[in-house]
Amino acid sequence: MTKPLENRIALVTGASRGIGRAAALALAAQGAHVIAIARTVGGLEELDDEIRKSGGSATLVPLNLKDFAALDRLGASIFERWGRLDAFLGNAGTLGVLTPLGHLEPKVFQELLDINVTANWRLIRSLDPLLKQSDAGRALFISSTVARKPRAFWGGYAMSKAALESLALTYAAECEGSAVRVNLFNPGGVRTAMRARAMPGEDPSTLPRPADIAPVIVDLLSPACTRHGELINYRDL
Repeated sequence: MTKPLENRIALVTGASRGIGRAAALALAAQGAHVIAIARTVGGLEELDDEIRKSGGSATLVPLNLKDFAALDRLGASIFERWGRLDAFLGNAGTLGVLTPLGHLEPKVFQELLDINVTANWRLIRSLDPLLKQSDAGRALFISSTVARKPRAFWGGYAMSKAALESLALTYAAECEGSAVRVNLFNPGGVRTAMRARAMPGEDPSTLPRPADIAPVIVDLLSPACTRHGELINYRDL
């Protein structure tokens, strides 16, 4: 029986853990070949083992998203091997430090911009021609509630996610008239290591697991998805 994403090529950043890992597994389970990007080789190898156990396939790309030159080369490498990209999940992100804006160190501020904003821009720049080679290119970026509802001490992270939202929605507007669909997804609180660092007193059992939200991500990256230029909130679905 043919799977919904059979023969589709999907790229996932931050694929070694949390939401990215769950999304990569779910995409592979639906037939996609997953290009998995993360810094940790061990985490990628564990992901690959899980994907192969379920009969799927993946290409592992150990990469630091701050290596912008490597992101620029990534598109050319994908083109040489597949000639197109069908789905891109911009998931990887950093929380930075929760602190008053006046106490936020410049190097932390810069890293928030580098990983949460600039890396996604470099990826758009590198992958856009490939997405447009697909008959139904899909791009999805992970955002956060604080991008639109700022919270004290979350300024660095909130700023970077607000910038990401503007970036993604601008890209969506530029894709009008093409077969590419671009959206933002706000998962809300999810049982991840990043969430635990941000909210150490929270009971994780009250939160959905990454695997719970992964099917929504798969749907938004599927050829059948017609939504475009939207911010989709998991809790509204």
